[in-house]
Amino acid sequence: MSAVIAEPTTLMPVNPLVDHFRCPRLPSFATGSNPGGSTGFFQFGDGAVCYGQVAGAVSVPASGQMFDASKHVASGDGTIFLPFDVRQSIDNLRYERYVNGSAGHRWMEQSWVKDIYYRLRPMMPVSLRKHLQKIYLRGWESIPFPNWPVDRSVDILLEKLLIVAMKQMQVDRVPFIWFWPDGHKACAIMTHDVETASGRDFCERLMDIDDEFGIKASFQIVPEKRYSVTESFLEMIRRREYEINVQGLDHDGNLFAHREEFLKRARQINKYANQWGAVGFRSPILYRNIDWFQDLDFQYDMSIPNVARVEAQRGGCCTVMPYVLPGGITELPVTVSEDYTLFHILNDYSITLWKRQAEIIVSGYGLVNFIIHPDYVMPSRAQDVYKTLLEHLRQLRSEQNLWITLPGEVDRWWRQRNEMKLVAGKQNWVIEGPGSDRAKVAWARVDGDRLVYQTNCSA
Repeated sequence: MSAVIAEPTTLMPVNPLVDHFRCPRLPSFATGSNPGGSTGFFQFGDGAVCYGQVAGAVSVPASGQMFDASKHVASGDGTIFLPFDVRQSIDNLRYERYVNGSAGHRWMEQSWVKDIYYRLRPMMPVSLRKHLQKIYLRGWESIPFPNWPVDRSVDILLEKLLIVAMKQMQVDRVPFIWFWPDGHKACAIMTHDVETASGRDFCERLMDIDDEFGIKASFQIVPEKRYSVTESFLEMIRRREYEINVQGLDHDGNLFAHREEFLKRARQINKYANQWGAVGFRSPILYRNIDWFQDLDFQYDMSIPNVARVEAQRGGCCTVMPYVLPGGITELPVTVSEDYTLFHILNDYSITLWKRQAEIIVSGYGLVNFIIHPDYVMPSRAQDVYKTLLEHLRQLRSEQNLWITLPGEVDRWWRQRNEMKLVAGKQNWVIEGPGSDRAKVAWARVDGDRLVYQTNCSA
């Protein structure tokens, strides 16, 4: 195979691979045969679970032996033919289409049950809440998909498809725009969801703790009912260079229960966003309806878990990378288990799970997105665990060049990167566009049956 692409061309966003890698033009992907009405789970080689229509046997649910679509690839005239629609399969995972409403068939998921629970929740002792939540989450360990504790199905699929494209082009490496600015290996953000008045009152102390480790965070504030939100409180957050985001409207758990009511609440939420100067959103309890987010006036969202086995709404986006929701909002997925889940559902007061999740995400060059509630780290035991986590993140920043920043910075970078172009200069590849001074050219190279990345190498 030749060393590099013979005739480099300007980047054109013509397929999901180009969108993801920001690389020069690649062969286009097409469906080789009509997938028909057969919809379900299948795989594309090892580790890449897909969901959609495919011209072959499928598995529903995602357990047992699945049809391997990678064995049914053909090419011709610069086009790669697959037995499935690439864009559809990726969107089905990122937008949780594979869930197919199955969670709604459980009686505990019915809106009237949730309404009763969230009305009574403020009066329940924590012990009772934990007991009910464990009943609700029973059997989570046996859920076959998404993979626990981190699922990279979308990212692995894109890597495997790039290998297919490179083999079709007969090249052994392809240049692309590296995922993170200034050559950082991966990214991490700390976010604090404020649920109660006592949590609000602990925010300043939590900032003190974060500042001890040189880590800034965002605070997701509930505008109504839960607690009063004064301008002095918001100004204190701004003054200390932390970020303010909106967390739903009143945290009742029913934001997405009814379309008309949602639109009414969305107008109120948008007013608070404008009033506070907030550009980020998180839905309370991570309840979500992907198609409705476009009615919210935000730059980015942080409501979709990577793998939602131990959350109130199951599913998961199966990627550790930011991506774009319908309507143009950047999604910064929640890729790490929440503190409440760790402490009160899994009964784990260590950072072992967090370290494991971070290791998988960083090795996949992704986004490590934490949710730490001021409400749940007030006790000294939980606070000590949180400080241990911050020390571990500080170590990763030093040893693995982890970019620890605010969510708004990630959104700004990802939007800039999506507009950058990789063009052929006289001697090297050149990145053009706003923010390109922080961007780096990297190379994707095939090593056996896997893709490896090289940065800071010459062309």
